[in-house]
Amino acid sequence: MFLEDRLLAGRRPARYRERVERPLPSFTGVKVFSTTLARDREALSDRITSWLRENVQLEIVDKVVTQSSDKEFHCLTFTFFYRERVR
Repeated sequence: MFLEDRLLAGRRPARYRERVERPLPSFTGVKVFSTTLARDREALSDRITSWLRENVQLEIVDKVVTQSSDKEFHCLTFTFFYRERVR
């Protein structure tokens, strides 16, 4: 029995107790690449490309690029939202 069914059992009429089909989640995981050092920023694209090649079973469904800085550091972050590819 699904958790939601157990929580709601007895609170809903029997006709509503069947399993509800839900769409695939928009993402199931997140991978973050981040650096504050200039020499690491230069190699960041190679790291990202390598990770993508090693994880061909993943489908990237969204990405966010963030740049932030303070007086001393400039931070660059790539955030990838992914899910397993449907077979």
